[in-house]
Amino acid sequence: MAMVQPRRLAYSRRARICSGMVRAGLAHAQQNGKRLGRPGWDDGHMHEFSIGQRRIGRPDPEDRLMGMPSVENERTVRLSGILGRVGSKAIYTYDFGDSWEHGIVLEKRLPVEHNITYPVCIDGQLACPPEDCGGIPGFYDLVEALNDPNHERHEEMLDWIGDFDPQAFSVDKVNRVLTPARRRGKAPQG
Repeated sequence: MAMVQPRRLAYSRRARICSGMVRAGLAHAQQNGKRLGRPGWDDGHMHEFSIGQRRIGRPDPEDRLMGMPSVENERTVRLSGILGRVGSKAIYTYDFGDSWEHGIVLEKRLPVEHNITYPVCIDGQLACPPEDCGGIPGFYDLVEALNDPNHERHEEMLDWIGDFDPQAFSVDKVNRVLTPARRRGKAPQG
């Protein structure tokens, strides 16, 4: 079971994830805001996991030419290779411009339950912030503008995001959206 929480923002998700999943396992449960219960994050931005000096994401051959550290391919790294023991931590960064950093902690190891399709969200709080809202400062500006009908950007933000409730969260909605990823992460039988 892993706890995912953006750093310096109070929305969080708790999920059960099969340790044999690839693509750093968590990417399908984590990076796509649709899968976190907020339509709109479309996996259109660069992202990576970091554990100490280790970086996992989409390798770019030009990184080496520019003297940047190499990035392991997220499609071949298993979750168990990142979060190997209880208490292990990783940082998942999505959208390097907005810099959404999510702290990930392996809370405990549980036996695989063959009647569960992974990943599955089991708890959380607050709505996932909208894509491209400007990171944490932009999110707070957005909420302020939406909550104040006299705010100079109220109408603009309302037109852009529509009916957005930052307090909203539903485990059932998240799991309905996770369904395609959950089929890929089905626990091995036997």
